[in-house]
Amino acid sequence: MPELEKRLGKIERVKFGIGGYNDSMLGLHLTFRSDVDNWVANYSNATLDAEIVKWNERCQWTEEERDKDYANLLRYVSKLLKDAKVDSVEKLKGIPVEVTFENRLLKEWRILTEVL
Repeated sequence: MPELEKRLGKIERVKFGIGGYNDSMLGLHLTFRSDVDNWVANYSNATLDAEIVKWNERCQWTEEERDKDYANLLRYVSKLLKDAKVDSVEKLKGIPVEVTFENRLLKEWRILTEVL
């Protein structure tokens, strides 16, 4: 049975840009940290960058699917900004979060809206 553990921390690092798999993905890249119980975790919500990874007939996805991924990414960022009560991704740094780990792997996370 999976072991779930919730931990409190803050967003330590925020980047919107290229990163992820082989530095080929455009998206939001975050680092969470807690100095209290000494842990660090990384998270990305990103999709293949159209300028780095070009579509060809061997791809198992379409440009329309990539466009949907881009739209979903921006909606995700918009919701995070609203929840954190900030107007840019740089201002997410220092925002308190609750991170859920499953067997020591980051499963999900959320902004602690109740303390903002």
